[in-house]
Amino acid sequence: MRGIVFVCLIFSLSSFGQYKSFVIGVKGDTLNIVDNAGLKQGRWVIKVDALRGEPGYEEEGYFKDDKRDGIWRKYSTMGDLQAIESYRFGFKDGKSTYYTVYGMLREESWKAVDPKNPYDTIDVPDLHSDVVYRRLVKLEGTTYKHGTWNYYNPQTGMITKTEDYVLDKLVTSKKSNPFAIDSSSTASNDTTKVLPKPKEVLDYEKKNSKKKKIKVRDGATGVP
Repeated sequence: MRGIVFVCLIFSLSSFGQYKSFVIGVKGDTLNIVDNAGLKQGRWVIKVDALRGEPGYEEEGYFKDDKRDGIWRKYSTMGDLQAIESYRFGFKDGKSTYYTVYGMLREESWKAVDPKNPYDTIDVPDLHSDVVYRRLVKLEGTTYKHGTWNYYNPQTGMITKTEDYVLDKLVTSKKSNPFAIDSSSTASNDTTKVLPKPKEVLDYEKKNSKKKKIKVRDGATGVP
């Protein structure tokens, strides 16, 4: 049985001035820290009791300035692993995996948004070629389904379904990608490229810029 056991010894400010409260685990480590600003910090162990038919569970992971950060694990009250989740900025980010007593159930992929910089670059395919562009987008939410999601048969371990997401949008092909670029509709009919003038041409124009008429031999023949 895999349980999360700790001793709830809550100390006052007079014991540790830098913490408002905390508990000491069975191994003597400091858990469930609340600093003087009222923010959760460091490693936490959280127990949720069963309620209205919903089973209880226990979670363990880290807080940084009151936000979940890094890997969090969830267990049943019997000690069975139910989830391994990854967090950033207090939201799911990266891979999260879920289990039953028989094995892996689902593997998710998330992208969390930095509230201080809600912009990100994503790869955007061209609908008419294999070219992939980088595009800057503004993210309005807090976390998005982003990447591959796999669903498993827990008893066999075989993948039963796979989904690919780009910022919460389900993608089945390049054409269904909401950010895909239709180059055929935006391309210009004028394919002429304007190239920079060679250094010799620039020097020639500068040297003769004040002359009223410049006779240039261009290779033409005959009388105009």
